[in-house]
Amino acid sequence: MKKFASVTEAFKWWLTEIYPDLPPDMKKGRLTTAWRDFTYNQGISEKRMKSILEDFGRVEVRTEVLFFLD
Repeated sequence: MKKFASVTEAFKWWLTEIYPDLPPDMKKGRLTTAWRDFTYNQGISEKRMKSILEDFGRVEVRTEVLFFLD
């Protein structure tokens, strides 16, 4: 299990650690498009990043809000 502060951070890790080792036939279509969109800041939604991550493992996204009354 790896922990990340955001889906974007997890996707960036996936792009540097998992994506390069994928066989060439997998690096076509939506994965290549997502890589290009992320790398060149062309816009990729958190929903699309999460969808791709879920193809390779289980993803749990949690939001934590702490409020302390002064």
